[in-house]
Amino acid sequence: MKLKKGDRVRVRSGKDRGKTAEIMRVIPSENKVIVDGVNVAKRHQRATRATMQGGIIDKDMPIHASAVAIVCPTDGPTRIGYRFEDTASGRLKVRICKKCGGDL
Repeated sequence: MKLKKGDRVRVRSGKDRGKTAEIMRVIPSENKVIVDGVNVAKRHQRATRATMQGGIIDKDMPIHASAVAIVCPTDGPTRIGYRFEDTASGRLKVRICKKCGGDL
């Protein structure tokens, strides 16, 4: 999976199409990501301890990785490519924008 936690992405499909937000968590085994403020569901939460309050809470649910596109600072939504750079410590794999070739 080419997406990472903290990436700025735009939603390409679904009820939240067009929203831009940050990835909070990546689930590579299911090929899904949890994006802040996208695909929010209401969940009934039971109070588990004296300090934990129950009630209806908003929970961010996973969305498929193909439904989001990383946002390049210059070009907007794009795909991710890779470039290998030789350094003193060895080869380094760098993520690049497919549109402009700049680093992400």
